[in-house]
Amino acid sequence: MALVGLDSVYVAQITKEDATGTTYATPVKIANAIDAKITPSVDTQSIFADDSVAELISVFSQVDVEFTIAELSNATYQLLLGKTKNSEGVVVDSADDIALYFALGFRAKKSDGSYRYVWLYKGKFELVEESFQTQADKADYQTQPIKGTFVKRPLDGKWRAKADSNDTGLGTGVISGWFTKVYDKA
Repeated sequence: MALVGLDSVYVAQITKEDATGTTYATPVKIANAIDAKITPSVDTQSIFADDSVAELISVFSQVDVEFTIAELSNATYQLLLGKTKNSEGVVVDSADDIALYFALGFRAKKSDGSYRYVWLYKGKFELVEESFQTQADKADYQTQPIKGTFVKRPLDGKWRAKADSNDTGLGTGVISGWFTKVYDKA
């Protein structure tokens, strides 16, 4: 089945990460999604022996994520990038702001009407280029990008969970509970 849609973009802040595991806050819907691009980085090296490739070794590095959303609200901007509001309620950027770690979840509609559900387990979001344009004689939308880099969790090496709603053998409540908490069953 082809993927034909995208919606329900959620984040869940990592509240604890230690030798016992990773704990996430309750997921929060952040925006109306327009598109997404997930690009895993894997370094593959060839081992040559007897004048040919004898073996390939691949090492997972990170996942680059780019989303385009309808609007990045100040509240979402503040949440994702560790920004603060001053006493008058204005978000002020500082070079000392520190983005926190989040999980990122969303779903993509498939051509048969079912959905693919995804959680990326650990990543940080970053500042992106902003562009603005004057209004002309017709409506011209100005969407906003979000970029992030996601890595594997240090304790178990996991970086993503995904399920299709029409997969056979899915546990009871997996799909209905997908956005109520980060899916994290061992």
